[in-house]
Amino acid sequence: MVVYNTEFKINNRIISIDSPTYFIADIASNHDNDIDRAIDLIHEAKKAGADAVKFQHFTADTIVSDYGFKNLDSLSHQTSWEKSVYDTYKDAECDVNWTEELVKAARKENIEFMTTPYNYDILNSIDEYVNAYKIGSGDITWIEFVEYLSKLNKPILLATGASNLDDTKRAVDAVLRYNHNICLMQCNTNYTGSVENFKYINLNVLKTFSEAYPNMILGLSDHSPYHAAVLGAIALGARVIEKHFTDDNSRVGPDHAFSMNPESWKEMVDRSRELENALGDGVKKIEDNEKETVIVQRRCIRLKNDLEKNETITRENIEFLRPAPENSFEPYCVDEIINKKVNKFKNKGDALYIDDLME
Repeated sequence: MVVYNTEFKINNRIISIDSPTYFIADIASNHDNDIDRAIDLIHEAKKAGADAVKFQHFTADTIVSDYGFKNLDSLSHQTSWEKSVYDTYKDAECDVNWTEELVKAARKENIEFMTTPYNYDILNSIDEYVNAYKIGSGDITWIEFVEYLSKLNKPILLATGASNLDDTKRAVDAVLRYNHNICLMQCNTNYTGSVENFKYINLNVLKTFSEAYPNMILGLSDHSPYHAAVLGAIALGARVIEKHFTDDNSRVGPDHAFSMNPESWKEMVDRSRELENALGDGVKKIEDNEKETVIVQRRCIRLKNDLEKNETITRENIEFLRPAPENSFEPYCVDEIINKKVNKFKNKGDALYIDDLME
């Protein structure tokens, strides 16, 4: 039997289907190898409404093969990079010596510090500062590392970009062998920021995840422009959203162009909070703000002429008109009142009420 929690905490924040969506601002390489910029981005992310800031900790020589990329025919989105893949990753390294300062800045802003670690040494050096781990899509097949992270007994956010359901289940199984706190995230790993990518985000995969893992916490790691994917994911049950974050989309770097900026991030969060309110609890009922309109918009049974006391109600002397005051007979009750007698004089146009009928 597959066992997992339908609720967990990141620090003191509850993550569940009934909780507000948790927004992670992925600063990634947008610090541009400058700790002051990194700290400024933490401040900006908090002001824009993020719940967490996430960095990516790696060293170029432990994540990419310089030889491998130089001898690869196709480089996908990396063809637009000004430097080689290896050198670009080298420039994007997040210095582990920054960690204490970054954590201090995040705590001062009351925003969660997170990271995606990409090797064992870095993981071990930052673990004391981290309350949850994001596993990037590129590592979904590195099961040994997935298991190692899971054994740390901290919530795991598992991205599933560029993978199929078998890849997903393999990684989920690896997490659940040691850890019941998992968020399964749909992702599309095309980083061009093109609107064409909406055709490939495939948000309905969240339904597939729900069928495979009922009530598991779901999320979206997204790189598309605007807010459609995020809002759609929330409507489909995602409660963790990760997007890249920068302060300036025009800056040079691999992630700036497709990242959210403070203005677009705040807009995304604001619209998402509206959507959460709009989704409601799923119980069909007369809502509190409809209690007056239910009277003025519904019809009730009204009299077409005066009725004397003891006179019989017939089809000919009633009609169905708005409004419908409380305790008046609604149209579906018509067969209940036909041929009944009224116990008092009733004016033409008046509604018929439950206490108007003779026993």
